[in-house]
Amino acid sequence: MRFSRKTLGIPYAVFLLLFVVAPLLVLFYYAFTNGQGQFTLLNLTGFFTDPNTVGTLFYSFVLALTTTAVCLLLAYPTAYILTTGRLKKNSVVIMIFIMPMWINFSLRITALKEILDLIEGNLAYYPFLNSVIGMTYDFLPFMILPIYNTLAKMDGSLIEAAKDLGANDRHAFLRITLPLSLPGIISGVSMVLLPAMTNYVVLDMLYNSTYIMGSLIGSYFAAYNWHGGSMIALILLGIICLFNLINDDDRGETVKTGGALL
Repeated sequence: MRFSRKTLGIPYAVFLLLFVVAPLLVLFYYAFTNGQGQFTLLNLTGFFTDPNTVGTLFYSFVLALTTTAVCLLLAYPTAYILTTGRLKKNSVVIMIFIMPMWINFSLRITALKEILDLIEGNLAYYPFLNSVIGMTYDFLPFMILPIYNTLAKMDGSLIEAAKDLGANDRHAFLRITLPLSLPGIISGVSMVLLPAMTNYVVLDMLYNSTYIMGSLIGSYFAAYNWHGGSMIALILLGIICLFNLINDDDRGETVKTGGALL
């Protein structure tokens, strides 16, 4: 029997239908219906009129943006040093950053909790700070690797040409290196910002009693309010899709404009 490419794609199409399309249809159904199965927009309007949900969304954004900014401030110099420095064992250093990802997530956060508890004495005093530290520790490799890969693929002759034309190190970095590394920065930001909005496990393990979007959705489903929880999940899905579309546009413009972006 001869298989074509379309035939070989059937198992993947079935998988998508069963585990992606079908759950999304269920999510849409519960989001736009009430307890009697009737169509309603109350779940949507209730999200934007409830101070609890709007406040949780705002807190999630602030926490995610702070975590992303800290990861970027730590990751970019690290990736830049790894690509431009004269380290003999770059692969070993990169493996050191990746190794924590091989350890169980709960064990890593538990170890971090013990360290923070030893330093602070009571984790309840600094819940926001501890959450940022925990998420930075968890997501930092996801910011380093995309930036490192982008910088490693950059043509070094561009920097040499800029210096031959009279640019100093600072101008060469701002005009050449930074614009050409924006695709890696955008990828790293998307890989950190979006999960940080929903990763409530770090908050729970570090004794932060404040809800973020992930924990809020879980609380709705735990209370058997599937309709409200589905709407919140759908709104969060829309935010993620919108962010990814913006990232795709920015990445395309970055590739076209290159070093002239700044």
